[in-house]
Amino acid sequence: MDLKEQLVQITGERFGLAPEQCSDRQLYEALLTLTRRLAESRPAPEGARKLYYFSAEFLMGKLLDNNLLALGIHAEVRDLLSAMGRNLDQIEELEPEPSLGNGGLGRLAACFLDSIAALGLKGDGVGLNYHYGLFRQKFADNKQMETPDPWLEPDSWLIPTGKTFTVPFGGFEMKAKLWDVAIPSAYNDRANRLHLFDVEEPAQPPEGGINFDKTDIVHHLTSFLYPDDGDDAGRLLRVYQQYFMVSAGAQLILQELEERGFGPGELADHTAIQINDTHPSMVIPELIRLLTGRGLTMDQAIDQVSRTCAYTNHTILAEALEKWPLHFIERVAPQLVPIIRELDRRAREVCADPAVAILDGNGLVHMAHMDIHYGYSVNGVAALHTEILKKAELKRFYDIYPHKFNNKTNGVTLRRWLEACNPELTALIDGCISTRWRRDPGRLVSLMEFMDNDHVLEQLLTVKQSAKERFCRQLREAQGVEVDPNSIFDVQIKRLHEYKRQQMNALYVIQKYLEIKEGRLPERPVTVIFGAKAAPAYVMAKHIIHLILCLQRLIENDPAVRPWLRVVMVENYNVTWAERLIPAADISEQISLASKEASGTGNMKLMANGAVTLGTLDGANVEIAELVGPGNIYTFGAHSDRVIRLYDDKGGQRYRSLDYYHTPRVERLVDFLLSPELLEIGDAKALAALWRDMKGKDWFMALLDVEEYISVKDLAVRQYGDRKSWARKMLVNIAKSGYFSSDRTIKQYNEDIWHLS
Repeated sequence: MDLKEQLVQITGERFGLAPEQCSDRQLYEALLTLTRRLAESRPAPEGARKLYYFSAEFLMGKLLDNNLLALGIHAEVRDLLSAMGRNLDQIEELEPEPSLGNGGLGRLAACFLDSIAALGLKGDGVGLNYHYGLFRQKFADNKQMETPDPWLEPDSWLIPTGKTFTVPFGGFEMKAKLWDVAIPSAYNDRANRLHLFDVEEPAQPPEGGINFDKTDIVHHLTSFLYPDDGDDAGRLLRVYQQYFMVSAGAQLILQELEERGFGPGELADHTAIQINDTHPSMVIPELIRLLTGRGLTMDQAIDQVSRTCAYTNHTILAEALEKWPLHFIERVAPQLVPIIRELDRRAREVCADPAVAILDGNGLVHMAHMDIHYGYSVNGVAALHTEILKKAELKRFYDIYPHKFNNKTNGVTLRRWLEACNPELTALIDGCISTRWRRDPGRLVSLMEFMDNDHVLEQLLTVKQSAKERFCRQLREAQGVEVDPNSIFDVQIKRLHEYKRQQMNALYVIQKYLEIKEGRLPERPVTVIFGAKAAPAYVMAKHIIHLILCLQRLIENDPAVRPWLRVVMVENYNVTWAERLIPAADISEQISLASKEASGTGNMKLMANGAVTLGTLDGANVEIAELVGPGNIYTFGAHSDRVIRLYDDKGGQRYRSLDYYHTPRVERLVDFLLSPELLEIGDAKALAALWRDMKGKDWFMALLDVEEYISVKDLAVRQYGDRKSWARKMLVNIAKSGYFSSDRTIKQYNEDIWHLS
């Protein structure tokens, strides 16, 4: 049957209606069913080796549009609906966004699954089926409020597999129910899977917020991503989640290995496991437990697992390198404790240095240490990040295992982050260099030939303006906020964390506000746009959101400032908002403290859509700067080597925020947090706490870089006025973005780590 016949059949069976008679909601459900069936019917790629990509997060975004493109039927479906007088974009708006991730870690995992499928590699994702996600963000009284995000509907992308696995916890067992999401390839007739494990009887969403009984493991294990770990109950729940995921996943791996005709002693020959950050680290002792239960000796099991597992490090932040108390694991999975002790004993035989031990003197299990000792590959995610791991943060391990360390600079799938989210720009690129860049993003560099083509440069500016106007309409409809599409869109969209330094951007806003109030008007209007969620227990991050929302309200209510400066914080920032905002951005804010951002991927998405980076030389910004050249990026700030020295306190040079606070401009900006204007709007305790922290601690050194940041941003704002020159900067960024395709990244993972056929 052709597509129209299939759609007619589905709407007839489900609703007793012809497609033309269906509501938009009914058409959405019919298209979901059609697309899911087509994707599910595709066979898996062939190959003797298979990858399992373990991750706590998979931030998939809406899937209808993405899957229609991957299946090659997007244009046909759009035309079919158009003939009925219906709009595909409008129907796609009805899709809820899967709440399976939060930030860059989860979005990267989603991009990787897309590229693994596109390249025809045999590889599935493994994670948990969270029912209420991290949370749905709402703003009230200029503060972040959290509510559950119940994304699952009777019709979803989940495919029931009928498989369950028994997970043995201390004192009780639970069944892990397996659901799949099909991941169709954009370039062949195959599809991989995202395996999501769930409890048998999920709890109903909490009423009035995200607080729930964290001791009710049986019902709440898959309720929320990253339960509040401010108490032992929350921390224990995280360990339960992690073991539930890896135990069920390890059992699935061994089941599929047997189904493929191989024995447990052949695991390493036919399987690769990528541990995405430390959340899945217990897969190492769990696989050893399962293999010894299948007749392998301890030596044999450790050998198999050590040649199967590879580890991706995503951070040098100490708090993000997980360390669980051994007594937590003893309570959750006591069967792993003797294995962990044995792994620690063997690691100490390799190196007696207690700094590289798995189990430390305080009874903490260092998950990353276990990954490094018992994995065959350790990779960073940007050139600078990997060098910092080798020379500083993981140097002791690098000295022991130099052969394990390698770099895999992150990438993003341009199928979603250019083709799908910015069709106008895609059409312009196609018209310039043909469509071959879609399969080979490196071909985008051919756009450099149009650097002096006034017609193309003018079209590029027109496309950007159209995206800005579209975003303004969407923002007005969603939040009732009006912004000027002719202003500069200065965009910082990422998880709210002090190291990403949204607070420094807020100080810039204060500087501009004060200048305008003094009659020093800028050359052109600027709209500073934020999108971010703060973890519920991260008090200082929530104070920063409060400051931003107070500044938004202050400026909204000031007719003298509003025409020149606006602040907007997008509520409940997610993949859908990113797809709207990234095409509209003029300036890409990538201002983390140098040495703290492992890579970043928002920087890649924004440059591919023609935004010009304003950033520190941190993470992948370093590689962006090398590719685009100094005239096409705005860099500032202390370099990573200086930052590391300031933390180390060698030679008495430790960073002291007061040294930078006590300068006339900085003191004025920081003290504005306690100004009558803000105190009239905001929470005095929250603003005072943030003021004290910035003045007396400022752990991520916003005050170190703020003056240069303001100066360089002012330069970017001035140079934006030369529209032809700015269009050239946009063109260069788009042309050089092909390197940051996740297809390139996955090819490198496969060539150097996975060796899939």
